[in-house]
Amino acid sequence: MPEIAKFPNRDKRQITFAREMRRVGAPAEKFLWYRLRAHRLGEFHFRRQHPVGPFIADFYCDEATLVVEIDGRSHTRKGEYDDARDEWMRDNGMEVLRCSDTDVLKNMRWVLETILRICDRRSGRAGT
Repeated sequence: MPEIAKFPNRDKRQITFAREMRRVGAPAEKFLWYRLRAHRLGEFHFRRQHPVGPFIADFYCDEATLVVEIDGRSHTRKGEYDDARDEWMRDNGMEVLRCSDTDVLKNMRWVLETILRICDRRSGRAGT
């Protein structure tokens, strides 16, 4: 798996935790996943609850090096943690898009258009 070479500090606990998070995901995550999975958005491949370095991204597109985070109630008191996490991801060449769970549930079209626009730009597909 080429991803492991990129982020060699993964361990079995992190992978197990990511699998559990996929199983019990929040409603907004499940709602967005249905629209991202199986190359449904611009034929981009997304992974859900994917280990990225020392963190787990809600959604990750390797081709666009894009992390999509859905912020719900679990993020209300994690501002400093989220900021440090986003900084680490940006420092490692990724773009981070944060959307509220309300946006996902009530404004899905905007969320999908934004994700697709970023993926097109970052992958080099824009304008092709």
